Amino acid sequence: MPGGRLTQQERQQIALGLADGLAYAEIARGLDRPTSTITREVLRNGGPTTYRADLAHRATERRAHRHRQAAPRGQGTPAQAHGRDDAAVREYEEAFTTLLMQQGLPKMTARVLTCLFIADAGNLTASELVQQLQVSPASVSKSISFLEEQGLIRRERDDRRRERYFVDEDVWYQSTIASARGIAQIAETARQGVGVLGRDSPAAVRLENIARFSDFISETIVRAAEQARDILYTPGSDRG
Repeated sequence: MPGGRLTQQERQQIALGLADGLAYAEIARGLDRPTSTITREVLRNGGPTTYRADLAHRATERRAHRHRQAAPRGQGTPAQAHGRDDAAVREYEEAFTTLLMQQGLPKMTARVLTCLFIADAGNLTASELVQQLQVSPASVSKSISFLEEQGLIRRERDDRRRERYFVDEDVWYQSTIASARGIAQIAETARQGVGVLGRDSPAAVRLENIARFSDFISETIVRAAEQARDILYTPGSDRG
């Protein structure tokens, strides 16, 4: 199976495959590439409906150029901590970002969250995110606001009065609870419709079923999340 960057010819084959309605796995088999490579390539270049081979190829060249400029190995520039390989770290970062995009996060938001996840300190300032991602402060600010609303990060001021953005060890607990609350709100709203539409009407029966199902799912998620947190994050337990 070939490795390395996709060639322009391979990108043209991806575009043709998408136009023919082929699945990512089928396109990958035709190119003898991993399905994850094709998925990541398409999602970070506009998605299956707007992917263009020439634009994707130029975007990849621009990203590679920015990486070379942002991470020179000159005097005074430390190597990656823990013996990490720069190329491997970038590849992993892109893979994690693509996964989060598949879960529904906007591209920039996924990039910001991934950057925070893989930071050893578990926190970064806005300026550090801007520098690492090579994007505008406005893009970072918008993504940070969204992640805060979802309960995925929190902010604190450090001793220099700079705002730092943190991902905690229980970030998935907080996110899961937020998701459960959203499902509970669906149940509440559906149940309101029962009274509005008439309890014996077909629409009301449908909404009542939605409400009961949503209640059950929400309560089950909360119980499972609390049980997992108690088991995995008990103070003094081994988390390593």
